[in-house]
Amino acid sequence: MSLLLKNGQVCYNDELQNLDILIEDNKIKKIDKNIPDGPHEVKDCAGLTIFPGFIDTHVHFREPGHPKKETLESGSRAAVIGGITGIFEMPNTSPITDNLDALNDKLSRAKDNMHCNYAFYFGATNENSDKLDFLKGFDGCCGVKMFVGSSTGDLLVKDDFYIEQVIKNSPRIVSIHSEDEDMLMSRKSTIEEGNVKSHYKWRSVDCAVSSTKKLIELSNKYKKNIHILHITTKDEVDYVRDKKPTQTTLETTPQHLSLYAPDIYDQLDTFAQINPPIRTKEHSDGIWKGVKDNLISIIGSDHSPHTIEEKKQPYPKSPSGMPGTQTIGLIMTDYFLKGKINLKKLVELLCINPCKIFGIKNRGALEVGHIADLTIYKLNQKFTIKDEWIESNCGWTPFNGTNIDVSPFGTIIGGKIVVWNQELILKSSGKPYSFN
Repeated sequence: MSLLLKNGQVCYNDELQNLDILIEDNKIKKIDKNIPDGPHEVKDCAGLTIFPGFIDTHVHFREPGHPKKETLESGSRAAVIGGITGIFEMPNTSPITDNLDALNDKLSRAKDNMHCNYAFYFGATNENSDKLDFLKGFDGCCGVKMFVGSSTGDLLVKDDFYIEQVIKNSPRIVSIHSEDEDMLMSRKSTIEEGNVKSHYKWRSVDCAVSSTKKLIELSNKYKKNIHILHITTKDEVDYVRDKKPTQTTLETTPQHLSLYAPDIYDQLDTFAQINPPIRTKEHSDGIWKGVKDNLISIIGSDHSPHTIEEKKQPYPKSPSGMPGTQTIGLIMTDYFLKGKINLKKLVELLCINPCKIFGIKNRGALEVGHIADLTIYKLNQKFTIKDEWIESNCGWTPFNGTNIDVSPFGTIIGGKIVVWNQELILKSSGKPYSFN
């Protein structure tokens, strides 16, 4: 089977160029001008921009356990409608993914059921902290996830001994929710019932910074790779700028780049509640500086859906989390169009660095021989993000009503057209990622 994409604006060698792309046997066969028609399926891509496939390395799809919030099918449908070609899914499901049987169960559920490519995190616990060797070379598993501060679900490694054990013993990169659990517990008195603005005061800057400093020290001590998720403070970025750790990478999210306290809590109330929290604008500005200074390597959505009914509960009964996998590519591409990041940076954050840091084979750039995962948008085309457009089972987005200058269009996965003209036309085509 072959597919020829004609007349598109292609993201190639850090530039947008008018080129054709020929795909054969799920790989990119040729990128050139005026590739002749042949016995191929031909798609005229005039007016469309073709990127390497965007990857969302941080989602919570809630299966097994909470299908009303999300399933692997509904979450991956949301992803591909938004142009995402693959995801890394988190282990704080019910039951948690902290043993081989649970990991294989997720892989079995995903097979022939997910619309995008996928990999699953293995959840670190005290009990398995010295039993992680089997993950070496395990396809379909992107690494180890460790919660050192409590969030949604039951996964938690809070004692320094076990935190050190996980980092020391993991044969794969350890991605970490970094908040100091002892500080969180000691500060619970700052929670004000009915006042969601107390959320970011309870889960303070110091809770994040203290934890992140400790994790970086352990990474340095054992010369092991760690990836600190959803950075929320300028202080953490400044610490990495100062210390220059060689085996620590950082992620942030579109919501921590785009939203800030206290305004967002006035606008969205408990729908703005996430862990770690959205903080004041000085922190959003500091994180942006970290992106521009190459201190933040990846943007992940931290897609964490809850139903509208759950989110409407008064704080602190309201659960933390918001959806994001359907909007992450569009929001970050809109930042490119607005001049906040350049094209090279956009592709690094969503394509190249996820593949490089986690070791995904044969993906991340539009190159001959790479697997043909492609994100296709209409640039400079007005689009309004609306709750009604969201495919997630949760049915809402914190970006409802946001106007952007990029419109979703198509998603190609493994050389197959999965979404075209914003419609899902090929179901369940996702495959597990292979890792170096």
